Amino acid sequence: MSNSNADFIAGTYNRFPIEISHAKGIYVWDKNGNRYIDTFMGIGVMLFGHNHERIVNAMKAKIDRYVHLSNFFLDEDALYVAQRLVKETGRYGKVFFTNSGAESTECALKVISKFKRRGKIVSFVRNFHGRTMKALSITGFDNIRTQFIEDENVVFLPYDVDSVKDFFENEKNISAVFVESVHGSGGLNVIPDAIVEIINKYKREIGFVVIADEVQSGLGRTGRFYAYQHFDIQPDIVTVAKGIGGGLPLGVCIMLDEYADAFNVGEHGSTFAPNPVALAAGRALLDMIDGDLLKHVSEKGELFKNLFSHFGSVNGLGLMRGVKVEKAETLPKINIFIENGLLVNILSNGVVRFLPPLNIKNEEIEEIYQRFSEALRVH
Repeated sequence: MSNSNADFIAGTYNRFPIEISHAKGIYVWDKNGNRYIDTFMGIGVMLFGHNHERIVNAMKAKIDRYVHLSNFFLDEDALYVAQRLVKETGRYGKVFFTNSGAESTECALKVISKFKRRGKIVSFVRNFHGRTMKALSITGFDNIRTQFIEDENVVFLPYDVDSVKDFFENEKNISAVFVESVHGSGGLNVIPDAIVEIINKYKREIGFVVIADEVQSGLGRTGRFYAYQHFDIQPDIVTVAKGIGGGLPLGVCIMLDEYADAFNVGEHGSTFAPNPVALAAGRALLDMIDGDLLKHVSEKGELFKNLFSHFGSVNGLGLMRGVKVEKAETLPKINIFIENGLLVNILSNGVVRFLPPLNIKNEEIEEIYQRFSEALRVH
């Protein structure tokens, strides 16, 4: 039996019916010359849009020197990136580099195990922490988790204050709590302050580890360097990935204070992480994240919220937004958006996830709004 080209690739994605030629800024072009606005930027990876000159030039300069060495050598960009990421926490800490968010989660779980934390692990419904087996075990989507793994030691709590309070009052054998301050894949819901207060109260009493998952929400995405900084959250471990590599695979597990020196020589490792070219990109983009940019993200996020609230509820913070169209049945299929020059990401719960570049302009947000409006109107 013969195969078409697509038959050789695992059928794990519903791909858009266009072939991409090139991309720049918020735009991508297909091979027929049609231009589209990319509203989710590689699912939050392209923090400053496609092919940002400063980031691309940093990659090219590094490639001219070397593409890969190994962890028997220390790259100066690794020092720079690690120092900046730790500095932004305001704490003492150390970094372990990974290739992805899932690997960063695995690292965090390994730290918990190293410190002999053997109690229940708390996650939340619609938390997303990765698809490797252990990371998947704490991911709060039954439809993607239970057919592969079900860990009786993991508890999934809803964003419901009474349920969370009741659990912590009655369960004292807790090893760790994983927090997504803003749900990425789960609908862009923001963690309620009352739940943060409960976590803090019982962390003081029980002494469990708090992990802030900043894989999608970190690096200025919400108007703060880390999204947990909007809240009274003091994490012991912070996981970062997606945008940090400038479009190349790179992730980070930041271990803070007493957990900073969790690993001894040989206890953890990676062949590829940190890749030197990804580090060069990370250094370039970190240099662009400053107070002015964070203010810009907050302002543009409010503009986005005000505009898109015409369609329904708008969740999230900064430029990490989810739009729940008021009448869900009126939400067009992907193809209708494509016909209107818009590439959108519709989550499983019907929320449209927007992750535009951090440097987006007013007129670009307004253009997205106009095309979104037209797609709903012609549907």
